Amino acid sequence: MKYLRQFCVILLFSFAGEVLQRVIPLPIPASLYGLVLLLGALCSGRVAVEQIRESGGFLIAIMPVLFVAPCVGIWEQWEWIAPRLPALLLLIIASTILTFGVSGRVTQALCRGREKEI
Repeated sequence: MKYLRQFCVILLFSFAGEVLQRVIPLPIPASLYGLVLLLGALCSGRVAVEQIRESGGFLIAIMPVLFVAPCVGIWEQWEWIAPRLPALLLLIIASTILTFGVSGRVTQALCRGREKEI
């Protein structure tokens, strides 16, 4: 029953993200709205990590399986992708490098902040 309750909390934020995506006319995915809402609830203390820890861990563990359907959808669009492949690969490589750089800088800043606290 504990896992069901935890999963329902996650689904509630996912549903709220779907509602926001329909209400706010921005090109932002509903899942991103849901994640931001959940992050806000976790940071503000409205939701404790213990309320979603096991179900969240399970969803992270099966994440590769969750990407199978989108990958199949991408291959179904190969005729559209093939002529644009060089530009897409360049974009993917550049965004990956940018993500690594920003993530590294943020991690370093957080580690420095913790060292100052101690």
